[in-house]
Amino acid sequence: MSCEKKLFLRLNNAHFNFVVYKMAKIGRGNMLSILSILILLEFTSCQHSSSTTLGYIATADTAVAGFDSTMIQPEPKKSPLLITKWDSLQKNLITFQVDSINPVDVKLQKRRLKDSLRREFDNKPKHVYLTFDDGPLIGSAAIDSIATAKDIKINAFLVGRHANMSKRLKRDLEKYRSNPLVGCYNHSYTHGMNRFSAFYSNPNTAFADFEKNEVDLALTHKIIRLPGRNIWIYDDVRKIDLQSGSSTADLLYTNGYKIYGWDVEWRIHGLTGKPIQSVGEIYHRIRNFMNNKSSLTPNNVVLLMHDDMFQNKKGQLLLTALIDSLKREDYQFDFIEDYPKRY
Repeated sequence: MSCEKKLFLRLNNAHFNFVVYKMAKIGRGNMLSILSILILLEFTSCQHSSSTTLGYIATADTAVAGFDSTMIQPEPKKSPLLITKWDSLQKNLITFQVDSINPVDVKLQKRRLKDSLRREFDNKPKHVYLTFDDGPLIGSAAIDSIATAKDIKINAFLVGRHANMSKRLKRDLEKYRSNPLVGCYNHSYTHGMNRFSAFYSNPNTAFADFEKNEVDLALTHKIIRLPGRNIWIYDDVRKIDLQSGSSTADLLYTNGYKIYGWDVEWRIHGLTGKPIQSVGEIYHRIRNFMNNKSSLTPNNVVLLMHDDMFQNKKGQLLLTALIDSLKREDYQFDFIEDYPKRY
């Protein structure tokens, strides 16, 4: 069989077509760059009559520490799939079976593929999503004012029970709702009364709690963050940190909701409500996630914060300093309803 015919048959191999199909999800420009590398490798292999082949590896991916990851499968399942695109392309998507006569430097080829992907993503805009949980609380009004002063989009995951605790918090909720720079989303009505294992032990009761919050707060987006759980379920992605909560998340998803977690957390001191890490630490974590493409979706980083972290002047200055640092990097501040920005 001629070399050209062998190459044609390889390019029509089912595994190869599946690889190209998956790569197409990250964008046409990136696909063309990767496809050219793969065809070059096939042509080189054909020229030297080696047995190099392209294969598909279905292995668990753990891009974010502590997550349970579901295998990527060639055929779609009824339940949502976990697709961690950057790590899949780096580690799991392509392998080279090399013969002993004409060896191929596998590490070199994978590094070139990784570098090619990184260059493509680096040429695209970078998106950051500032998310604030548990509002309205003391601190919500300041967050609203900072978003307006800095002219950036922010995301508030709201708890209905908190809104009904006082007239002041109801006014703060209305500030969020009337501000076009603030996206308002569902964080449950009771916040599970902070007893998360018990809350998620009955998925139907938990589901009703989210529905009540949606109605009481007149939320227009079917977007949820689960209290106490870093769980993602949307489109073809399913990423679970703790199994307690997964059944509730699946029930919400099957009823039309999207569930979003976070990439980076600015942790809060449980007693004082103060931010634990410095502005510099959080800034560098976001930047590293962005530069290393280690967030759930490349060029998209979701930051978790809490409203009561910014209830005093010191906390508000820290938030302002972080926003200024991110602005200097020309990051785009986006609504979580637009997540993820793909290319």
